Amino acid sequence: MVEQCPGAVNIRMPRLEIRNCPQCGDEIEIFSNEASAKCLKCGFVIYNDLLSCVQWCEYAKECVGERAYERAMQQLSEPKQDTG
Repeated sequence: MVEQCPGAVNIRMPRLEIRNCPQCGDEIEIFSNEASAKCLKCGFVIYNDLLSCVQWCEYAKECVGERAYERAMQQLSEPKQDTG
């Protein structure tokens, strides 16, 4: 793996974030390597809208590993649901 890539740390070692659902206010858990997460209470979907380095970096597969790369690309390619 490539050393010291700051963009890949959240893919290789995901961190948990707790956000409030904009629809019902309940807490939603989303990991930094997930493209989206659904509120367990009301079903509202939130998104991690950050552009992932795996989309553009030529070293992404080597950097984060093939499994993490494939998982990230799959999640990033899934269409966003209409939540409005």
